Amino acid sequence: MSETFFVYPEAVDRFAFDWGHLTLTCGPSVNAAGRFSAGVVHVPPGRGHARHNHPGAEEIIYVLEGSGDQMIEDKDGNPVTEQVRAGCTIFVPESRFHATLNTGEQPMKLFVVYSPVGPEEVLRQLPDFRLVPPPHA
Repeated sequence: MSETFFVYPEAVDRFAFDWGHLTLTCGPSVNAAGRFSAGVVHVPPGRGHARHNHPGAEEIIYVLEGSGDQMIEDKDGNPVTEQVRAGCTIFVPESRFHATLNTGEQPMKLFVVYSPVGPEEVLRQLPDFRLVPPPHA
């Protein structure tokens, strides 16, 4: 794969789910990034993804737009939930269960980073996964 330095969400595949979608803009399949992957997540009002984890990987979630409830389990497995809004950086420690729910009236737009790479590919195995090619493809 050739080096690709600049990627817009509308130029790459979208991972669509019943709860919203993820557009990977950085990672092995996009631009040969090898140590992390990243992308933009859209969650419509009233929607959210179920409690899940990424075994062996950490995640950073940055809220670009909107607001909602973010749950992350502490080291003892107890859920810690906080209302988050645009400007909040959320750290999900390695392998921790977490969930996001858009409780606002506007869509939530998140920028997510996974390290190391890999958690994004597991999403392809979910029953509601749909691959949506870029509009110009």
